[in-house]
Amino acid sequence: MKTQILKYSLIAVFGVLLLGCTKDFKKINTNPNASADAPITNVLAYCIRYTCSTYFDAWADMNEPSTYGGHLAKKQYIDEARYVFRPGVVQNNWHYLYITLNNVRDVMNRANEEGLTNMANVAKVWEAVIVQLGTDRWRDIPYSEAVSLDKGIITPKYDTQEEIYPAIMNLLKEAANGLSTGGNDELGVGDILFFGNTDAWLRLANSLRLRMAMRLANVNPTLAKQVAEEIAGNPSKYPLIKENSQNAFFWWPGESPYYEPWANDFRTRDDHCISDILVNVLKDLDDPRLPVYAKPNGYGEYVGCEIGGTDAITPGHAMKYSLIGARFREDLAGFSPIYRAAETYFHLAEAAARGWNVGISAKDAYEAGVTTSLDENGVASEAAAYLAGSAAFNGKLDQIFLQEWICLFKQGMEAWSLYRKTGIPTTHHIARSLAESGYSGHDTPPLRYPYPINEGSLNKANSQGPMSDVTDDFWGKKMWFDTRTGIK
Repeated sequence: MKTQILKYSLIAVFGVLLLGCTKDFKKINTNPNASADAPITNVLAYCIRYTCSTYFDAWADMNEPSTYGGHLAKKQYIDEARYVFRPGVVQNNWHYLYITLNNVRDVMNRANEEGLTNMANVAKVWEAVIVQLGTDRWRDIPYSEAVSLDKGIITPKYDTQEEIYPAIMNLLKEAANGLSTGGNDELGVGDILFFGNTDAWLRLANSLRLRMAMRLANVNPTLAKQVAEEIAGNPSKYPLIKENSQNAFFWWPGESPYYEPWANDFRTRDDHCISDILVNVLKDLDDPRLPVYAKPNGYGEYVGCEIGGTDAITPGHAMKYSLIGARFREDLAGFSPIYRAAETYFHLAEAAARGWNVGISAKDAYEAGVTTSLDENGVASEAAAYLAGSAAFNGKLDQIFLQEWICLFKQGMEAWSLYRKTGIPTTHHIARSLAESGYSGHDTPPLRYPYPINEGSLNKANSQGPMSDVTDDFWGKKMWFDTRTGIK
């Protein structure tokens, strides 16, 4: 039923959006940041769908973040897995970020003008979603002055990640406070994520804020502790996503042109498989998620492909490696995951293990995270034995991080960011064919993503500093939250 509602909602909202783009040109010229005459709920739908179609697809996720984070490998056309990037793809990813930010700001501005408090707060939540994706990819990016043509700002300044993270967390708190108070306006058919359920948006706002707080636990533990304890200490005001039924998954209709991006890629391509890192971790733990995440190879075995390894392109090896499991790769009406319930428990487990008061013990939160992840993947019946055996809680942060990394499958940016924060899994490695890519002297997978080349000309004065922090496109200045030492 939900799929049918989503399908017809998409058809309706995008039809109106396209029609609206052809009229009232004078109004568009007057406010160059505004979308056309499309109803505000249609623009919200556009923001949600566009984010999921551009940041959770093969180009912006599978080829790069999901390999940098250690989940996927490419068994053919392996350039991206060994850090040979395409400048056009980098430029597109930058464009996707700012075209979506422009539209979500339009939603927010129009909602404020019209007194639509729920819509305004939902727009704040989605702004946080896309800006976190942007800063975790590039680090320092234009934010406070971005999409400000109406203010005469053509070349916006770059904000540091140290400025962006607290700003987004404050934005999420504003949204949560507004949503918990409640407004009278309905979100309309354009809410193709939660179908008008503002309580669900409230849970997402708080969960994202908790995620970002824990991302900073090593670099700013004071702020991280304050936020984690504030949220966990007031569950009625700041409820979290704690059940799989509450997951922030965008479910695709599964009919042309609205196909889930990983499955859509698989319709015509077969370049990706499970990495050696992930398969080996799951096999070592005898993890019941292995047959869900991966398919047996042509010999009935689970074998991961080396990320960026030269063997990946050896002819005749197509049957050697395990492909991505059907749940994640072969359902055209599948999901793009924004946030999943298991994440919440691992964040709380980390906080509790650090001695913070979050209302649950590290052990209980860890076990809830593992159980929730297994339940999401249809193997909940295996949880008790798993937690009594190879996944039995040992009280160490590294174990919490490893289980969180496992649960994040299909969230390449999150897996990559968790690795950069923690160095977990310790078996993750740089591509063996690094020298063939024109780089040398590095001993860790990418720390960051290349800036688009044209920023150096179109916004030279402001981009010059951030660009000078980059070494060999992918290394140099680390993410703010990356406190690892001895890496290069």
